[in-house]
Amino acid sequence: MLTDLLKSLALLGAFLVLGVFLRAKVKVLQKTFIPASVIGGFILLLLGPQCFNVLPVPAEWFSVYSLLPGVLIVPVVAAVPLGLRIGGGASSDTDPGFLKNVVPLMFIGLGASMFQFAVGYGTHVAFSGAYDLYDVFGIELAIGFVGGHGTAGTLGNMLSELNLPYWETSQGVATTTATFGIVGGILIGIALINWAARHGHTALLKKPADIPEPIRIGYERDINKQASVGRETTMSSSIDTVAFHAALIFIACGLAYLVLKLVAGIPVLSDISVWAYGMIMMFIIWGIICKLKVDYLVDGKIKSKISSSFTEFAVIAAIASLPIQAVATYIVPILVMVVLGYIVTTAVLFFLCKRLLKGYWFEQMIGTYGMATGVFLTGVLLLRVCDPELESPALANYSLSYTITSIIYFAMLNMFIVMPMQSGAVVTALAATGIAVACVICAVVSSRISFGSSFKGN
Repeated sequence: MLTDLLKSLALLGAFLVLGVFLRAKVKVLQKTFIPASVIGGFILLLLGPQCFNVLPVPAEWFSVYSLLPGVLIVPVVAAVPLGLRIGGGASSDTDPGFLKNVVPLMFIGLGASMFQFAVGYGTHVAFSGAYDLYDVFGIELAIGFVGGHGTAGTLGNMLSELNLPYWETSQGVATTTATFGIVGGILIGIALINWAARHGHTALLKKPADIPEPIRIGYERDINKQASVGRETTMSSSIDTVAFHAALIFIACGLAYLVLKLVAGIPVLSDISVWAYGMIMMFIIWGIICKLKVDYLVDGKIKSKISSSFTEFAVIAAIASLPIQAVATYIVPILVMVVLGYIVTTAVLFFLCKRLLKGYWFEQMIGTYGMATGVFLTGVLLLRVCDPELESPALANYSLSYTITSIIYFAMLNMFIVMPMQSGAVVTALAATGIAVACVICAVVSSRISFGSSFKGN
């Protein structure tokens, strides 16, 4: 059994590498910035039992692939608090006054994600008469856009734990919206950057930029320009640095499963997903490390590379096992939901950032837009297009606001799963709208507190 698991992972690895090669060679893939895991995943999907079935591998491997994202997302989410330093992301030469944008930007980003939940469940309400939609249809918009492909595995994990028969379909729909989100988000983001550069809204970019070759092809040819993975915090004579960080992540995961077992049968506590307990356990572990003053042993970049590696395999596995027939059944409401998601997300972020942020408002907006339609690194990619050398302090604000937003987002995720099953899609859509409006109000208030009532926007 374990040998079969290794073999199935080898197949995923082969198609990941194929995705890297195609990304580097095919111009269309370069222009759309589609990640290698997405490219390899769709090719594996086409060649697998869901489509042409030409690969001489057991169909059971693809059943494993459908379960893999739900497992791998546990260490990915559990790793989030490790190395977390609120305020530590700003460079020493960052203007402290500029950091006043963090709280308004956090509320703006959170509000955009809540509007996505509202649009998703609103679409559910609109199509409920024409389609036999399952209870949580609509949640996939915010899962795919803000969460990305990896969070589709989180959704599958949560629904599977609730023994809901449609968990695999919902995971597939979320993977589909994530693909639309990351591709469309990058294309719309680049179009916004070109428009902003022509109209003088970018602080550093004065004309539409050519994307640097390393960003397009996916790797840096010049060894001297290749970035460092992180600090080597431990000596290999004792333990490898990567192994040490991975051990901390796995400890949090193990404790999470132990806690979940201990609270079995206890109302509310037993309904919390294992990845949420993993995050809580990691907060405790990181707190102990900081209390003992050995936090120098943890490097955030090393941790991020470990969780990113898990995410790559979770993404390609989720796409390769996409239930095409089930997803195709809902293709019309999915497309409507995605288009409305683009419109609402773009409008909310553009208007609010322009009105409420002071200094480098477009750079902060475009980073948050990348996050709101893809993942954190999508935001960094778009930010680097309009700020190639990352000269502006926008990355510090974006990173801080993203960290806070992601924690709140994951904390509220369970509510948007349980509410439609208990109260229906209408109530859930209204609740999401209410929370979104509250976030907008908080963004306005925090902006006025930070910059004064005389500030009227850009």
